Amino acid sequence: MRDAYLVGAGQSDYGAFPSESYRSLFRTAFDAATASVPKGLEAADVDEAFVGNLGVGGRQLGLSGPAVTEHVGLDGVPTTRVENACAASGYAVRQAVQAVKSGMADVVLAGGFEIMSDTSSDATKYWLGVSGETEWERLSGTTFSGVYAQMASVHMERYGTTREQLSRVAVKNHANGAKNPHAQLGFECSLEDAQSAPVVADPLNLYHCCPTSDGAACALIVSEDVVDDYTDDPIRVAGVGAGSDTVGLFQRDTYTGIPASQRAAETAYEMADVEPDDLDFAEVHDCFAIAELLAYEDLGFCETGEAGRLIESGATELGGELPVNTSGGLKSKGHPIGATGAGQVVEAFKQLSGKAGERQVENPTRGLTHNVGGSGGAAVVHVFEKEQEVTA
Repeated sequence: MRDAYLVGAGQSDYGAFPSESYRSLFRTAFDAATASVPKGLEAADVDEAFVGNLGVGGRQLGLSGPAVTEHVGLDGVPTTRVENACAASGYAVRQAVQAVKSGMADVVLAGGFEIMSDTSSDATKYWLGVSGETEWERLSGTTFSGVYAQMASVHMERYGTTREQLSRVAVKNHANGAKNPHAQLGFECSLEDAQSAPVVADPLNLYHCCPTSDGAACALIVSEDVVDDYTDDPIRVAGVGAGSDTVGLFQRDTYTGIPASQRAAETAYEMADVEPDDLDFAEVHDCFAIAELLAYEDLGFCETGEAGRLIESGATELGGELPVNTSGGLKSKGHPIGATGAGQVVEAFKQLSGKAGERQVENPTRGLTHNVGGSGGAAVVHVFEKEQEVTA
């Protein structure tokens, strides 16, 4: 199969934007993505598009993909809407890579969008809840914060993980998000702030939970046959992995890990021929603080049960051995469900292009993105690497 390359990526701001529509936010992301391509890329170059979206509030559930691609000038381009809950646009990126590798397309748009701020809190909880197990979780009153609180409680009991360690995830990600002009909650917080916030679902408090967001993000994937037309500094999609699992947490054998993430990571590492130690940074799915700690273990950044000590060591901070969520993560940058996975790829593109500003990792060559749907019903992992010039 042909190699696939990431040549551009961009996003809108994340937050609450009552004057914007899902179409206008997607246009902002698409324009930013095309503008980021070093040698330029026109809408007419795009062969196919994949767009991630959950449809919070029920707006334009049918044909929402073509609704946004037509708006940005991709008239007639085959467009597929991808729905895999919070992993929707992560899977859209995977679909784009598959289309390129298979030879069916040379230039593919992968993106996503969500509007979450224009419904009541009860309505938003409902639309978030549809990504959980409907009959035995959502309809019995369980929320996603409640599900992840169960994971946190078991991890704390089994491995000694503390509330302070959970809070350190928030402190780190807010410190990074404060350096990201696109972040919804772009401010720093102290450890005291993060520990003393109101409880949402014990042991998780407000600072352990990501916000609901409006936003859009886009990535441009091209084949090895045309990559030189778009950049002299190619970023290869070195590895891709995905996994699925039972939708309900109660149906699984473990509460202290996400097997879909583990399977996705194993596949991506094998395809890329790398180990976790080969990574220079990672964007992981931190919808709740415990989710980031689980990701450390599921992705092989540390041994099972050691995630709390890893965050405490400072290794995952900007400037640490393996910076995680340099964008601010879902916690600070925001979580517009359909856009989240593609938004992680935006950060990977910026880091590997040396354009991440104040949050730039020093000379990165390889990074990972990790996107989870629901409480682990789906997960997708990508490994991106900057190709090094070979000298004689």
